[in-house]
Amino acid sequence: MHMLPPLAEALHAAAGLIAAVLAGRNFDTVLARAGLPGPVRAATMDLAYSTLRAYGRGDFLLGRLLERPTKDQAARGLLLVALARLEARPEEAHTTVDQAVTAAARLARGQYKGLVNGVLRNFLRRREELLALADADPVARWQHPAWWIARLQQDHPAHWERILAAGNTHPPMCLRVNRRRVPPADWQSGAVGAGDGESPARVFMAQLDAAGIAARVLDETAILLDRPLPVERISGFGAGLCSVQDWGAQAAAGLLDVQDGMRVLDACAAPGGKAAHLLEVADIELTALDADVGRMARIAENLERLGLAATVKVADARAVDSWWDGRPYDRILADVPCSASGVVRRHPDAKWLRRESDIAGFAATQRTIVDALWRTLVPGGKMLYATCSVFGEENARQVEAFVGRHADARRLPAACTTTRATTRDPQLQLLPDAEHDGFYYALLQKD
Repeated sequence: MHMLPPLAEALHAAAGLIAAVLAGRNFDTVLARAGLPGPVRAATMDLAYSTLRAYGRGDFLLGRLLERPTKDQAARGLLLVALARLEARPEEAHTTVDQAVTAAARLARGQYKGLVNGVLRNFLRRREELLALADADPVARWQHPAWWIARLQQDHPAHWERILAAGNTHPPMCLRVNRRRVPPADWQSGAVGAGDGESPARVFMAQLDAAGIAARVLDETAILLDRPLPVERISGFGAGLCSVQDWGAQAAAGLLDVQDGMRVLDACAAPGGKAAHLLEVADIELTALDADVGRMARIAENLERLGLAATVKVADARAVDSWWDGRPYDRILADVPCSASGVVRRHPDAKWLRRESDIAGFAATQRTIVDALWRTLVPGGKMLYATCSVFGEENARQVEAFVGRHADARRLPAACTTTRATTRDPQLQLLPDAEHDGFYYALLQKD
């Protein structure tokens, strides 16, 4: 098989990934199995992610450009990828069409070359008309399913447009500096040392500055990069000096208020970012649970890289008797499975693979998990309920129902300085923006 030019190769590869998602498969899974060579991988991922974010728009446009839907999903995927690139880079329209037609030569022995050429050139002729129609259609304009838009309008009447707009952007990349290694642990005491009393983030920033990596400090341990980059380019990552963790996710450790000597449970721990953060904050006895065997391996890898230790168990948090030794926990992090609607820009396929009926299923799972975990918490202890969702059914309404079922449960103020959120409300809903993703937290104490 002859080699395609770089752009045509990326268009062809991205079309295959989109076709797999349209068939109902998870994007991360198909990407991992694609085995794309290094030179084409980055370009393919950029095209595929952009296409998935804009799928509602591309689907709308194809509905007006095709006389009848094509049965070949790879051809449809190629058209969607090319349309997304045409809208994003109008100055490269000729190149995009030419390379898309070249990529089409690989599909079904070239029988879709004419279709791809005709559809894309028709779009360019009717561009203003078609984009005006798309802007008037809610799904095409906001690039989210209709039911998703309706839920956000109901749950966040003052912010739904902002949430949708954020969901179509590239996600930020934030680092969490390992305070146990940068600088030495005595930095808080003011002792003269590697940091001369400076925060770990400011000390590590000097290392990034020296490497020419543009970034800014957000708090004592959080650094926001100006643009995402491979972790291999971050000196010290492999040595455990830092981790990649969204700033919103970093709020969990501060909210849970762990102290030295406490017995702590992270009940849905994979891939281990929050568990590692808790261990960096205090000397605790941590148990990390997760039911996914494959993802649990990542917890062990992360802890080893960071020089941390915990008891790691593969177990279903709901089946308490199968993993609990009867000794109550002082703190519990219940980072429960959810729709991931607050991090959809990182997983844009979720918008189109998820169904509205799935939300009730997640809510039922969340309910059984927190009810099961509550019996393992010591009186006076605290449990942090957490999701990466912005849907009320998984968040505020879930917590309200929990407190109604448990007379010994009391909501505490979820104050958080990590993300500049200073609310004293008994819950914290972070909405996605340029600095962090969308997360929900509610802190509960057992009387």
